Amino acid sequence: MLERDRLAGGLYGLLIGDALGVPYEFYGAEELPSYDEIEMTPPKGFQKTYPRVEAGTWSDDGAQALCLLDSLLGEGRFSLEKFSDLLLSWYEEGTWAVGNDVFDVGNQTSWALLSYRDGVSAPECGMVKPEGKGNGALMRVLPVALWHKDKKAMVADAHDQCLITHGHVCNQVCCALYCLVARALLEGMEVHEAISESVSSLREIYKDMPEYEKELEWSVRPDLPWEGEGTGYVVDCLRSAFMILEQTSTYEEAVKKAVLLGNDTDTTACVTGGLAGILYGLEGIPERWLAALREADKVEELFKRLWEHICSVRLTGALTE
Repeated sequence: MLERDRLAGGLYGLLIGDALGVPYEFYGAEELPSYDEIEMTPPKGFQKTYPRVEAGTWSDDGAQALCLLDSLLGEGRFSLEKFSDLLLSWYEEGTWAVGNDVFDVGNQTSWALLSYRDGVSAPECGMVKPEGKGNGALMRVLPVALWHKDKKAMVADAHDQCLITHGHVCNQVCCALYCLVARALLEGMEVHEAISESVSSLREIYKDMPEYEKELEWSVRPDLPWEGEGTGYVVDCLRSAFMILEQTSTYEEAVKKAVLLGNDTDTTACVTGGLAGILYGLEGIPERWLAALREADKVEELFKRLWEHICSVRLTGALTE
């Protein structure tokens, strides 16, 4: 599979998973339609979580991921200040939200961005709730993996992008492992190998980082079978995505199974969909969902900028060798 197809699959897979899960958010698994009925437009008689939101609309998950990618492309590197400014612009003006409509914001993210607006430094904002371990940083981190190839630099940026809203080390570790798995899938590994190799890589990186090492071993518990319930707890969200990837064989099956866990349906499907999009490529995403995604032209322009950056870096490296 071509690298470009995997990269595009990751970005679109994240957004489509998010949009697919939006109508079903906060429902229990037992309250949801059947597998065949899970679509961006729910079956007749099902009460959508956000009645006024049109089908094919990504939520805060997708908007924040696009803010992160936009900040990377704009600065040529990760800048916490630039990223934080874009997140505040999203929160107040709807930057990168479909129709500039911000209809879903996590409590911790809201408190953190209000603090940032009031002059608190970005790393301090992410600790407004010191023990906060929601999945609000995990849902947006994928662009770091699409951008980087160097594992240590990628892990450092995965950590740092958490700081503005979800500073706890647990969130940082989950984001780092997710990015490593995404990168391994981009390089063509199968799911089990990608997860196993990524855990080994992170353990090596954390050898001299005892706080992070402890969080990996005692909170994420990578030696246990990957199981999750689709909740907003960052570890459960990560484990849910890995579980689903191991149990499914297509993009459609993966994101539908993510939604069918219930609870935080948009984020579980977003986090799962980003990885599944890489694994199966853009061509593996159903055409009906690609066609239904609102404001896809804006996404395509951003992706073109990413691809041009990657090609430019590769050409520069080749010329200097």
